[in-house]
Amino acid sequence: MAGGLAALLDDIAALAKVAAASVDDIGVAAGKASAKAAGVVIDDTAVTPAYVRGLAANRELPIIKKIAIGSLRNKLVFIIPIALLLNAVLPISVDIILMFGGAFLCFEGAEKIYHKVAHRTPGDPHAEPEVPAVMKGPEAEEATIKGAIRTDLILSAEIMVISLKGLIDDGNDGLVRQAVILVVVALLITAVVYGVVALIVKMDDIGLKLAEQESDGSKKVGLALVAGMPKLLSWLTIIGTAAMLWVGGHIILVGTHELSEEFDQPWLNSLYEPVHDIEENLGGALGWLFNTGVSAIIGLIVGGIITAIVLRFFHKSDHDASHDGAVEPAH
Repeated sequence: MAGGLAALLDDIAALAKVAAASVDDIGVAAGKASAKAAGVVIDDTAVTPAYVRGLAANRELPIIKKIAIGSLRNKLVFIIPIALLLNAVLPISVDIILMFGGAFLCFEGAEKIYHKVAHRTPGDPHAEPEVPAVMKGPEAEEATIKGAIRTDLILSAEIMVISLKGLIDDGNDGLVRQAVILVVVALLITAVVYGVVALIVKMDDIGLKLAEQESDGSKKVGLALVAGMPKLLSWLTIIGTAAMLWVGGHIILVGTHELSEEFDQPWLNSLYEPVHDIEENLGGALGWLFNTGVSAIIGLIVGGIITAIVLRFFHKSDHDASHDGAVEPAH
């Protein structure tokens, strides 16, 4: 009996080790997948604060919470099941979806630059809405939340598809394993993005509280936080735009290589191979900087072409008006 119990305990211990190793592997894989989507995550973090600018301070966190819940629902209920299904039925569709998403990111980045150059900054986090949504009533506030969740759907789709592609490239096969890792990625990224967003939008309130303290040190820190928030939001906008061009261009760059192999069309690879060869020769940080720079240039070119087409075939005033709403800032 004692021997049997000892054997049973040994088996349980062995199973526990296997389970722990699996959890650790999933954690590592989720971390890698999240890192590969970092550019879009930065953009998501940079965009979201615009939706609560001008709202009453006591409504900012509840609205961010609702947007975060909507974002998680987007990922878990819609994006992950559809992405896994498409990958199981037609794997190449993941690359095609990624390239369309990359082109969209390029367009968004180039459009932001266009509006900046044209002295128009729709959706700028600094710009105060004409009338805060909270003053328009519950319907306007609800519209703000829905608008943010719609924008998040596009960004979340990119994040999760990039993550899935990373899992496939790293050899993480198996539908269940991929699903578990993507759920972990969804939870992790949503928590990080909206945790940072909540911190950003409340930073000025924290600064004001500190500025009211009697301590000179607290006052200096508080005033510095209040004064620094506009600069932080400006930098977030710049970083978010650069990230869109870089990530979008890189997706297109790598996507041409994937499609050239899948459809046996070597000419598609002519865009990827020179960059890859030079990157390999440079090695390390220089290679990464070169690839990032080329990706950003490609993103700017592709985005500029799409922006020109949009402005050409859609009436310019209608296009601009669609970005001027106080409730739904443009992404």
